[in-house]
Amino acid sequence: MPSAPVFEAIAPEAAGMPLYRVVKRSLLSAIESGTCAPGKTLPSETEIAGAMGVSIGTLRRAVDELAAEHILVRRQGRGTFVATHNTDRFLFQFFHIEREDGLREPPLVELVSFERIRADDEPAHALQLRAGEPVIQIENRLRLQGSAVIYDRLTLPATLFKGLTEKRFRDRPGTIYQLYQSDFGISVLRARERARAVAADRQAVRVLGLAPGQPVMQVRRTALTFGDRPVEHRVSIINTARHEYVNLLSRPAGDLT
Repeated sequence: MPSAPVFEAIAPEAAGMPLYRVVKRSLLSAIESGTCAPGKTLPSETEIAGAMGVSIGTLRRAVDELAAEHILVRRQGRGTFVATHNTDRFLFQFFHIEREDGLREPPLVELVSFERIRADDEPAHALQLRAGEPVIQIENRLRLQGSAVIYDRLTLPATLFKGLTEKRFRDRPGTIYQLYQSDFGISVLRARERARAVAADRQAVRVLGLAPGQPVMQVRRTALTFGDRPVEHRVSIINTARHEYVNLLSRPAGDLT
C-alpha cells in the first residue's frame, strides 16, 4: 500500500509572498511530482496543516484556489481529491460548443489522420519548440447530434508523448485529456484560446462537408500543464450554422483586479 504524501514545514520568513500561496505552491509540487496522484485523496486538512506548520484557515485558502482551478475536487463527506480528467470535466471546462437551443453533449470523435511530422512555425512557437522538431499531428472530426460540426488539428511534442501510436490513441477508453493524464502523466490544467472568423479551407471543406469559402469559426488553443508549460496546440474549425461557442466567464482565483 503506497505511503501517504509527506509535506514539509514551511518557513514563513523565507516565502517572500503570502503564506497561503506558499502552501498552494507546495501542494502543486506534490501533485505535479505524482506524490499526490490524480484520483487520490489528500490527507486530512489537520494532518497537512500540522505538517506544514500553518493554520487550517491558511491551508483552506490554498485548497479553495486549487479547487476553483479544477486541480482539486472536494466531495462532501469523502474528502479532497486530486482532479482527474473525465467526460464531465471535459464538457464543463474545455468544451464550449453547444447547439443554438442550448443543448450541450459530448461529441462523437472520429480520427481522420495520425502522423509524425516536423513542426511548422506556428505550433512550434505555441509549444515552445524549434521549427522542425518532431511532433505528432492528429486530425479529428467531431460530430454533434449526428452532424459533423468541428474539425480539430492537434499538434503534440513527440518527446512528451513517447509511445503514443495511432492504435493507442484510437482505442483510448476516455477523453483525449484523460489519455494524456493516465498514460503519460500529463495533466492539462487550463488552456489559452484565440477565436476569429475565417473562410473554410480545403481540408475543412473535405472533413466537414462545407461549401468552399463558407464562413466558420477558428479557435486556436494551447493546452497548459503545471507551470503553464504548453503540451498541446490545437486548431479547431467550427461550423456555426446551428452551433455556438459558449463560455462562462469568471474571475480567476486570486485575481483582485
